[in-house]
Amino acid sequence: MTNEQIRNVAIIAHVDHGKTTLVDQMLKQGGAFRSNQVVAERVMDSNALERERGITILAKNTSVKYGNYKINVVDTPGHADFGGEVERILKMVNGVVLLVDAYEGTMPQTRFVLSKALELGHKVVIVVNKVDRPDRRVKEVCDEVIELLMELNASDEQLDSPIIYCSGRNGTASLDPDGQGEDLIPLFETIVRHIPAPEGDPEAPVQMLVSALDYSEYVGAIGIGRIERGTLRTGQNVLLSNFHAERQPVRAKVTNIYQFEGLNRVTAEVATVGDIVCVSGVEGVSIGDTLCDPEDPTPLEFPKISEPSVEMTFSVNDSPFAGKEGKFVTSRHLRARLYKEAVRDVSIRVSDTDTSEAFRVCGRGEMHLSILIENMRREGYEFQVSMPRVLFKEENGVVTEPIDLLIADVPSGSVGVVMEKMGVRKGELKSMNAIGERMRLEFSVPSRGLFGYKSEFLTDTKGEGILTSVFDKYDVYRGEIERRPCGSLIAFETGDAVPYGLFNAQERGTLFIGAGTKVYEGMIVGENPRGDDIAVNVCKRKQMTNMRAAGSDEALRLTPHKVMSMEQALDFIADDELLEVTPANLRIRKKILNAELRAKARAHAKKQ
Repeated sequence: MTNEQIRNVAIIAHVDHGKTTLVDQMLKQGGAFRSNQVVAERVMDSNALERERGITILAKNTSVKYGNYKINVVDTPGHADFGGEVERILKMVNGVVLLVDAYEGTMPQTRFVLSKALELGHKVVIVVNKVDRPDRRVKEVCDEVIELLMELNASDEQLDSPIIYCSGRNGTASLDPDGQGEDLIPLFETIVRHIPAPEGDPEAPVQMLVSALDYSEYVGAIGIGRIERGTLRTGQNVLLSNFHAERQPVRAKVTNIYQFEGLNRVTAEVATVGDIVCVSGVEGVSIGDTLCDPEDPTPLEFPKISEPSVEMTFSVNDSPFAGKEGKFVTSRHLRARLYKEAVRDVSIRVSDTDTSEAFRVCGRGEMHLSILIENMRREGYEFQVSMPRVLFKEENGVVTEPIDLLIADVPSGSVGVVMEKMGVRKGELKSMNAIGERMRLEFSVPSRGLFGYKSEFLTDTKGEGILTSVFDKYDVYRGEIERRPCGSLIAFETGDAVPYGLFNAQERGTLFIGAGTKVYEGMIVGENPRGDDIAVNVCKRKQMTNMRAAGSDEALRLTPHKVMSMEQALDFIADDELLEVTPANLRIRKKILNAELRAKARAHAKKQ
């Protein structure tokens, strides 16, 4: 049986192709807001970090009314590092809306998310977005999408997917590539007609696969998923079981059921086949669990999430300034928070190390882990993290490493310098195409070769380049890559940085701190372009004497210091350095703070 009044779709696309903006317009035209209601742009990006960075980090559910139909929509992240969010929610829907920019065309993340949708046999509605761009390439982009579907071995039915031409910003859609359209009705009509209604027997024993988690201070963990069969009622007794985990099913009782109405969650007494619902009261629920009828505890299979490729070590802050700025500073707090994140984010792996003070955290990429660090920092946690490292594998005695597919969209004049930098980072050129006055370069490059490259790339392309990458495969280790060519300027003593000390230190390189900054011995205060580490005394004051010399009282001119962002700091740190993270500050430091002990450790390492 099918629930004809419901359609469940996910909107998938590469980053910045306009998913969240299109969902905004779908909500407005689907009657989710009052006519006089003031609505913020990108209303689905509710997280503070999402609004600051202009990207979607977490997949989110909403619903739109179109006539007698209820369309449940899942807005997904477009950045490759959050691909785990997309993989897990695809089990919740019956079809996908594939969004492609009318100029950029198919990009690495388009390929990744589309392949996952095709594997599950989902029907596809292709939306060419931003058709109002003056530099649009609508026909070429449509050809690129069809070629991609053929490359990914799409079925004949998937190859015959309908194409809609949209302007997400204007809220218009058309079936004609040259037409403007007046509203999104052609898109709604296509979704209703092309995406199948959910199937299942409402009289059968209940089954609901949990594909997402939320948390409330009042009711605890909330499981979000689609009811595959049967009918779920408030107060109903269920069994919590898992297809992959070897554990006994746990009895639980459904306290509340919520359905999505626009941006709100509405309490419901009953939910049936095809409904995407939130369920509270089920203790210990995690992603991949199935809520079953006690009489028929058959769990559903959850898709295997792609493995992480990058790891970092999170440890308790042990610097001289430890405990002064954070609210949660102990290993108990740090461990509890990391393991809680691993339950909510299925693409993160957390494990204990030999010491109780440090934990190994694996994720999809540098940005994936930096978002976790930033969220923890804002919650009041104080800790330190190591340099990101890729996860190597050994297969039949051969060491393999993660390889990324990288696409660089650059002005024609910057092609030479980008190819030179990629050569140093062991990148291999796959293709090179001219698009207007720009060039699109496609490389196969080791993931570790991209650490620290983004800021360098923007400098090389004068800020005009667009760089995107996605994990491709594990391949044979490609040899050593120099992590960074510069050394560090290290604080010689603990105290406050003063202009006189900074003036003398700035001759050695670029400083990261300004006057009045508190420093400690072993803290890194700048970078040395010559490549080796140098100790500098930024706390040194000018000695007061009664002797006067010409020019001695002239004002000291300090060069503005470089303020490092979270990602820049993670890119900068070397193997023997740590990033100290507190709610108030980011500080880079040496693992061994004392200069003499550092020298002894270096000498010992050389002997070995």
